[in-house]
Amino acid sequence: MGMMVGLSFLMMLSYHFSISNAFEGHYDIFNCVRDSEWDTLLFFFGVVFAVGGLQFIGYLDLMSHTLYLDMGPTQANITLGMLSSVIDNIPVMFSVLSMHPEMDTAQWQLIMLTTGVGGSLLSVGSAAGVALMGQGKGAYTFVGHLKWMPAILLAYIVSIYAHLMLNG
Repeated sequence: MGMMVGLSFLMMLSYHFSISNAFEGHYDIFNCVRDSEWDTLLFFFGVVFAVGGLQFIGYLDLMSHTLYLDMGPTQANITLGMLSSVIDNIPVMFSVLSMHPEMDTAQWQLIMLTTGVGGSLLSVGSAAGVALMGQGKGAYTFVGHLKWMPAILLAYIVSIYAHLMLNG
């Protein structure tokens, strides 16, 4: 399912960038898919495969119990947000979805907030950061991203605080 979502996203993205050719009658979806980066598609396949393996052998159940029952959902979601800066935020969020923790709507919003913003703390924490470093050809680097980390960390803390104030 994840591969289909990833492929659909890439197809929509390629359609968006070549919309001008569609009006001229030159749009060919096969050329767009052919030009897509297969390492990106394989990354999403690997994420789905790895999380499925962790779920199959029982590690996600153990993590879910340790995080959401022992620590509590708020602390677990903040911790997972910080973890998503080191591990890409897509596998972290997919793992949480696979755990099926008992949370209310505000906690689901919190985990989406923390993995999204927390994944941006380091450039390797989001697929967009990794793609930007790959396409930047040295103009955008891991070390160059670190200068923004204090501002992103401040935004991370303030956004969690604001979320907790608004949602109790």
